[in-house]
Amino acid sequence: MDKEQSIHSMTDKMAKFIAHVGKKLPDDVEAKLLELRQKETGKLAATIYDTMFLNQKLASDLNRPCCQDTGVLQFWVKCGVNFPLIGELEGLLKDAVVQATFSAPLRHNSVETFDEYNTGKNVGKGTPTVFWDIIPDRDDVEIYTYMAGGGCTLPGKAMVLMPGAGYEGITKFVMDVMTSYGLNACPPLLVGVGVATSVETAALLSKKALMRPIGSHNENERAAKMEKLLEDGINKIGLGPQGMSGNYSVMGVHIENTARHPSTIGVAVNTGCWSHRRGHIIFDKDLNYTITSHTGVTL
Repeated sequence: MDKEQSIHSMTDKMAKFIAHVGKKLPDDVEAKLLELRQKETGKLAATIYDTMFLNQKLASDLNRPCCQDTGVLQFWVKCGVNFPLIGELEGLLKDAVVQATFSAPLRHNSVETFDEYNTGKNVGKGTPTVFWDIIPDRDDVEIYTYMAGGGCTLPGKAMVLMPGAGYEGITKFVMDVMTSYGLNACPPLLVGVGVATSVETAALLSKKALMRPIGSHNENERAAKMEKLLEDGINKIGLGPQGMSGNYSVMGVHIENTARHPSTIGVAVNTGCWSHRRGHIIFDKDLNYTITSHTGVTL
């Protein structure tokens, strides 16, 4: 294929992948919801989970998104420096979002700030959002696709703690967020926590934490222990599915961290709702693709 054909081919595949992500939950999310359904003992909680599974069946049968809020499209791109379409990738993703908006269809969720009009295409100034990691000595690209909803991820919070607050301060911040707004984010939640040196670095890490597979752990054993302690603590709040009470409020807690300035502890929380619509796809230099988040998908 020449370059123009390659751009068209990848745009079409990404548009189809975006549409699929909006309709079908990732394999790990489906498995976790089934596990939590089996653990719940209350009749109301069990009924809500059964409704979630019915929602997924209807989304598949009717070929429609599984939630009316298809969110703001966000992409985390881990791109090798030798990937042949690296220069065209950001524009290509924007075109794929427009295509998916009409083919999926996706709700129109891009409103131009200050001008206050909806573009009707899910693209605008700075949307979709693309976060970049450039990887040396590679010629492939990994793309994490995420639909960031108005009730869950987008109202995330971040702040910088003074060093005296310590890790207890991080815990208090996370629990304050969960008890004040977790109810509105459509539990059971996947909770992403970023711990870094400033507001913006922590916030980005908390979003990247949501891309990790459910059941994975931070490679630092102390951070992994904190993930488990936070998960247990949030579950004890008793939010339950859809905030209607239950034994389990989260699908997991993921912490991502960097080193930090000795005088600051940046911390941020982002949450994915039960309908955690994220996908992971890898393209090699010849644009052959591998999808790791969803099995049995042909684009």
